[in-house]
Amino acid sequence: MEDYTPEFIEEESDLYEHYAFTVDKGQSPLRIDKYLMNRIENATRNKIQNGAKNGSIFVNDVPVKSNYKVKPYDSIRVLFTHPPHEHLLVGENIPIDVVYEDDELLVVNKPAGMVVHPGHGNYSGTLINALIYRFDNLPNNSSDRPGLVHRIDKDTSGLLVIAKTEQAMAHLALQFAEKTSEREYVALVWGNMEEEEGTVEGHIGRHPKNRLQNTVYLGDEADKGKPAVTHYKVLERLGYVTLVSCKLETGRTHQIRVHMKHIGHTLFNDERYGGDLILKGTTFTKYKQFVDNCFKILPRQALHAKTLGFVHPKTGEFMRFNSDIPEDMLQCIEKWRTYSKYQELEE
Repeated sequence: MEDYTPEFIEEESDLYEHYAFTVDKGQSPLRIDKYLMNRIENATRNKIQNGAKNGSIFVNDVPVKSNYKVKPYDSIRVLFTHPPHEHLLVGENIPIDVVYEDDELLVVNKPAGMVVHPGHGNYSGTLINALIYRFDNLPNNSSDRPGLVHRIDKDTSGLLVIAKTEQAMAHLALQFAEKTSEREYVALVWGNMEEEEGTVEGHIGRHPKNRLQNTVYLGDEADKGKPAVTHYKVLERLGYVTLVSCKLETGRTHQIRVHMKHIGHTLFNDERYGGDLILKGTTFTKYKQFVDNCFKILPRQALHAKTLGFVHPKTGEFMRFNSDIPEDMLQCIEKWRTYSKYQELEE
């Protein structure tokens, strides 16, 4: 999720702003093509260089070439002659797993691999494309996303509530903002957790060197991020990995992924945060083969939004929904169960 809101730029040239960044004060000189590669998801260096060649990359309102070296406080904008694709929403006949529906809202179970809303590199096949095909006049949220009250990452599976009316959108959004909604995730993380349960508190903000990641900021640097709180509890210890329940008090981008990495327990097979490497275990070749097989069974981060609870915006009733852990994650957990029992016998 990018840290900008694409908007129409009213200029004589009729250009549209797709990205905007202000360079951090501590940034050392770096070619702009390399700088933008770390900040724009799914952008290749070749695409960025072509953009510069076509005069689409501006620094302090002047077009630059791809070898321009960025400096602290530079204002970078990427402008094109067409509006951002995510603003060109088209309904698509994509099946949705609807868990519950009434006149005010619906709860859906999103499969892993489905993007929630269109964005750079993912302009079709998203949950929003499916929703606007199925429903007319969904209310927009504060970011102009039809129906969306909250979101989960592309490769995270699980439950989402969608608002069908303006009243439902306002009511549900307030519950999420005031932390009265209930959200529980199940995650498989690297390492054997020391404590049975605990709470991770740490402001979450953009990583200073890799803008596709978020990180935790503490102490004097806390103002670089937004407050985030995750409560975790061990469900099952499986040797070199642990199955945990994570309850969200806040809903920051990548919150569980960032908080678990922060306490030394990166999510299993979370490629973006380094969980697709063997972080715990032995050096035996057979063990490496075992982990590689687990990665093949579960080719994504091991995270599922299992439980969702909220007050119904019209009836005032508290509603709680649960979803089954998907098959790919179950198979991976079962493999670790078998392996950890085998390890115990060996010891």
